Amino acid sequence: MPTKTFRRGLHVPEQKEPTEGKSAETVPALKQAVVPVNQHFGAPNQSLVAVGDTVRRGQKIADASGPMTVPVHAPISGVVKKIEPRIQSNNLEGPCIVIEAPDGGGPGVPDDDFMPPLDVYGCSKEDALTRIREAGIVGMGGAGFPVHVKLNPPPHKPIDFVIANAAECEPYLTTDEWLMSERAELFARGLAAVMHITGVSRGIIGLEDNKAHLKPVLEAAARAALPKGELVVQLLKTKYPQGGEKFLITALTGREVPSGGLPMDVGCVVQNVGTLAAIAEAFELGKPLIERSLTITGGACRTPKNIIAPIGTLIGDLPQSFIDIDYSGLKKIIFGGPMMGVAVSTALIPVQKNTSGVVLMDENELKAFDEAYCIRCGRCIRNCPCHLTPVLINESLESGDFDEALRTGLIDCIECGCCSYVCPARIKLVQRFRVGKQRYRNIQAAQPKPAAK
Repeated sequence: MPTKTFRRGLHVPEQKEPTEGKSAETVPALKQAVVPVNQHFGAPNQSLVAVGDTVRRGQKIADASGPMTVPVHAPISGVVKKIEPRIQSNNLEGPCIVIEAPDGGGPGVPDDDFMPPLDVYGCSKEDALTRIREAGIVGMGGAGFPVHVKLNPPPHKPIDFVIANAAECEPYLTTDEWLMSERAELFARGLAAVMHITGVSRGIIGLEDNKAHLKPVLEAAARAALPKGELVVQLLKTKYPQGGEKFLITALTGREVPSGGLPMDVGCVVQNVGTLAAIAEAFELGKPLIERSLTITGGACRTPKNIIAPIGTLIGDLPQSFIDIDYSGLKKIIFGGPMMGVAVSTALIPVQKNTSGVVLMDENELKAFDEAYCIRCGRCIRNCPCHLTPVLINESLESGDFDEALRTGLIDCIECGCCSYVCPARIKLVQRFRVGKQRYRNIQAAQPKPAAK
């Protein structure tokens, strides 16, 4: 089977060797968990608990009404000590529920407050979508989009393909590789469940060819999970950002998501492998999304590894015997991968549902250069996988011309970082685009609302 890919993009150093092939280790029992109340794309949640309340692992502790909301659950059993604003992985303050475990924590089964198991093949579509929402499942590789919404497109947008995003194209990160290697059956059962819920008979697992050794493993898991369905493993060229859902769709189906559109506009649903595993656990165990696997690595990490951590874990709180951080050599902390992740100021930032990794960089990895003037080389244009003109977007933002910035593709930018990576002038284009988008949103929010008729 030939490998497939998309046009443009980059070949970047993978930096995956320190954690490749390593089993994930479960973090020691937490003394506290700092749980962000809002970990989804929609309207903000409200706390369902108060300071002093005792909560059980898996108990719902925050929720809101509205179609785009999902609840948050207690990742450990303990007592609510504080509900206060804390800095989160987006560098903004947000309300967090601080749970302390007087007994040292731990996932003791008698203390769990899970839902009863539910047969996804024996219940209605509405009940299945409700289970996914009540489990608090959001996309675990991106912006935290509620999964129950993604799996329920409007009737005029039928779905032809369910695509499992197994590319894991970000440098350094190997947590999805671990999951596919050691929990392939769980992930495949989640994929089969999603195909059943959406009524789709064709599923594709998109796997970069640097993980080709996993192809027979995934094919065997696919046959076991969906013996009569069409579920194939397609190898993809190892290239960044192959795992971006728009590029994944183009590579696997030849379809192109329109500007401002969603995968459902071209008949596709895309889910990360970690999300699919969480869906399987929500049905089979009644387990809400209270923990996730992630990669801890980088030159300032003496013990790089994949870990399984409760949501709300503070990496800086973990014992040195488990994660040994060289603070004297630590120069930069990135939540996520180095291309699309966000630099934060401290290791005391809580792990969230969409935290795929934490990269602890030392001086050798952090090449800091002052910005120079654009030399009009065109590299940002030649490498942009979205076929945009980053140089013109940047010029428009510098002049304050938001209309021109929008025309040249500001909103279509996925912030993959290709332009910044190849820029010989070291212009921080992605950071400028992020700020530009926020400025534009602020301008839009300040516009007077039209009077109701």
